[in-house]
Amino acid sequence: MILQQEVRFPIGVFDSGVGGLTVLQEVHRQLPNESVIYFGDTARLPYGKRSPAEIIEYVYEILNWMRSRQVKMAIMACNTSSALALDIVRKDFDMPILGLILPGARAAVGKGKRIGVIATTATVKSEAYVRAICESDPQAQVFQMACPEFVPLIESDRINDSYTLQVAKEYLSPLISENIDTLVLGCTHYPHLASVLRQILPPHVVLVNPASYVVRAAGQELDLMGLRCSDNCYTRSETTFFVSGDPERFAQTSRRWLGKLPDVEKVSLSPVELLS
Repeated sequence: MILQQEVRFPIGVFDSGVGGLTVLQEVHRQLPNESVIYFGDTARLPYGKRSPAEIIEYVYEILNWMRSRQVKMAIMACNTSSALALDIVRKDFDMPILGLILPGARAAVGKGKRIGVIATTATVKSEAYVRAICESDPQAQVFQMACPEFVPLIESDRINDSYTLQVAKEYLSPLISENIDTLVLGCTHYPHLASVLRQILPPHVVLVNPASYVVRAAGQELDLMGLRCSDNCYTRSETTFFVSGDPERFAQTSRRWLGKLPDVEKVSLSPVELLS
């Protein structure tokens, strides 16, 4: 039996930094009555260079903390976490946990047949998108490119630097040579670079942002569980921000996408013991 109190519990959204704000924006757009707890693991970014064991450990720590905050659902607003940890951690939590890979892959195969994927090194190595896309459409061809410099450039607020455009050209050139018709933004940071990518890509290439599709899936899950907060929720929706690193830096970097300077609190996560 679902209690009215549980309906009013927040949704947890987490990422290594500001990238997950692209998912948060979709939550605000598609699920406007929901309250959100956003966590950025800024002390340990970028995740893309971390080992699978480290990523799994971090995700357990974050989800344990979110469970202590009584979230009713968690969204991994991080493709690297989704690729490496989602299937492993789900069994240890009774709340729904959603990742980006499958919604993004299903959206991509609905757009084209020659699909490019740009992502972190860890996500590319996992081949999670390749598997998910090919399972959704065995006729699709997938071309991947790791883009390790993108996240540090975005977190440093260097989106409009000429250097960022140069780096983007180097990353996209091999994919353009493969005549891709669709490009999956396989890291939640990358939609922040959409205007830069559009300067380089041929006009016919469709950009797929998995953020919008994972939030659509979240809404469907909430409806199935009877946990969607509707207009009669008797509570004001709000978003609270937490980070593991410097709150001021996160606040200043995220201001350009949030439209205001958020209040951000630093928290320390408790380590977890993982079975080998």
